Amino acid sequence: MIVRTDDLHKTFGRREALRGLSISVEDGSAYALIGPNGAGKTTALRVLMNILKPERGSATVIGIDSRRLSAREFAQIGYVSENQELPPRLTVRQYLEYLRPFYATWDRQLEQSVLGELRLPPDLRIGELSHGMRMKAALACALPFRPKLLLLDEPFSGLDALVREEFMERLLKQAGEMAIVISSHELTEIEHVATHVGFIDQGRLLFQDSMTELTGRVREVRVTLEGAVIAPAPVPDGWMQLAVAGNVVSFVDTRFSNERLSQSVTKHFKGVRNVDVRPVALRSIFTTLARATRDGER
Repeated sequence: MIVRTDDLHKTFGRREALRGLSISVEDGSAYALIGPNGAGKTTALRVLMNILKPERGSATVIGIDSRRLSAREFAQIGYVSENQELPPRLTVRQYLEYLRPFYATWDRQLEQSVLGELRLPPDLRIGELSHGMRMKAALACALPFRPKLLLLDEPFSGLDALVREEFMERLLKQAGEMAIVISSHELTEIEHVATHVGFIDQGRLLFQDSMTELTGRVREVRVTLEGAVIAPAPVPDGWMQLAVAGNVVSFVDTRFSNERLSQSVTKHFKGVRNVDVRPVALRSIFTTLARATRDGER
């Protein structure tokens, strides 16, 4: 694992920002840490970067305890944050020239490619850039040295649709070369790049899974019967948001397989006329599982 946290706790005064957070990120994967604003995502990434130290628990990054990261490890980690400060008086070109000597793996050809694809004006002062252009500049500083790990903290916040698309297009071109941890409350942008996902709320990890397994095991089901529906009691394991309307029962099956569903429907209902199974949008998956986890249903 290129990133692992175990039972991380971090407080600010009386507020618990992280409460036993444990995540694991595989080499070469793109891990999306999803959750509402204030969930603890930024705090988690700052612990990984040793910007903050946890009161309890541990975090390892590239095999090193995050509290012992040295210049050698930081030369293999890219970091882009919505609140990242860049020197306003320097031009983009001057700042890149300043950074190059710190990274033995800096690729000048890649640098030029990134600048061109992100449409960054190299001779414009950073302080004169819009918020979206500053985020592009931060990404342009993080990619040319080909990091083993790229941490992105709410990179899409405040960006318009076109800038988001250009940002993601550039990121996707290099995604397979490095592991990515991206924190966001935006689901639309990350679902095309993420291979794994974790949902965090109030400092706790509610669930984590691979995108393939997550989207493969959740289905929306509508069962139409010949007569009136008698809702099963107790509700079968894995069925959520069960609702009855006339002779139709609907639910979200979070442990879906064709064989398992067929057996369950046959067991719990008589006179089945039709079973309609549909994929569930990613946003609905998160909403369903997060609500169920909070309520102790899962």
